[in-house]
Amino acid sequence: MSLFTLKGELTSQQKWVLGLIGLLVVLGVWVLITMGENPLFPAYILPKPWKVLSSFGSLYVDNDIIRNTCMSIGLNLSGYIEAVLIALPLGFVIGLFPLFQGLAQRQVDAIRYIPLTAVTGLFIVWFGTGTAMKVHFLAFGILIYLLPVVIVRVKEVSDVYLKTVYTLGADTWQTIKTVYIPSVLSRITDDIRVLTAISWTYIIVAEGIGATGGIGALIWRAGIRQGRVDKVFAMLIIIMIIGMVQDRIFIYLDKVFFPHKYQGKRKHYQVKERKTSSLDLIWNFVSSIAVWLLIGIYLLLLIDSFVPILTSESILTYLFADTTLAIHFIMWCVMGYQGYLFWKKRQRVVPQAV
Repeated sequence: MSLFTLKGELTSQQKWVLGLIGLLVVLGVWVLITMGENPLFPAYILPKPWKVLSSFGSLYVDNDIIRNTCMSIGLNLSGYIEAVLIALPLGFVIGLFPLFQGLAQRQVDAIRYIPLTAVTGLFIVWFGTGTAMKVHFLAFGILIYLLPVVIVRVKEVSDVYLKTVYTLGADTWQTIKTVYIPSVLSRITDDIRVLTAISWTYIIVAEGIGATGGIGALIWRAGIRQGRVDKVFAMLIIIMIIGMVQDRIFIYLDKVFFPHKYQGKRKHYQVKERKTSSLDLIWNFVSSIAVWLLIGIYLLLLIDSFVPILTSESILTYLFADTTLAIHFIMWCVMGYQGYLFWKKRQRVVPQAV
């Protein structure tokens, strides 16, 4: 396939090669504009790449970067979970029923134009300067964008499916359960993945208030108070890496829960079906082992929280502080899903044995 074909698809190999070339180009340009005694951009504007690389060691030794990163991840996940748990049911209610649409649609549309940085003072007055304020602030920042999207996705449900279930005699709840919920969830996952970046965008604002910890607070101290631009760039790279990992996790989960979205894409581009390769088998095995390993580590740390085995202080509380509840919620969801898969597998095996 030509690389200049309109809306063409790249192969996996092309994606890796071009991605690597793009990264090398960026690094090369970065080196060129910062090299020499009189660089195009001085160090206080753009530090040298090796200076940024060396600052990771300083962040580990002097700034406890691992703990602060975990605190930011916990804060990010807490805000996101809160926003999703509010936006989904509220969006369904407003999108499905004309009464609530008439009452709230204009307000939902108007709230999108609120500048988030302008309401930080209100959140401080309402919730103080602790973790609760930061979680609610990030949740609000995601909610004002996610809620209108949920309403739109409800409105976009195809009439073909609705007419089909009505023909079969479905009542209101059955229609919501069998048509609206699956259809909206399968489409809203892409929107949730895109909106993930918003919570990281405003995390510096949230963590800078009170400065109790987190990457945002470190960036504020290193950049504003200490003038360590190299550390700021290093922490921005950490945030970008975390964001990319989150993005890949969302894509993986989307393929697991909504595989039909990708089957249509495969047919559209007329890609030949191929048998499962050895690489796919290895990847499936490694990912399965990684999930169970993660569950094992979590259970060990959970036991350590009640019965000190590893340290006198709970490691989960030390790393995630007041956002540990979000980690518990996610891990229990993971364990619940793995338990469901195990039960489903047993249900298939038992009849065959009988």
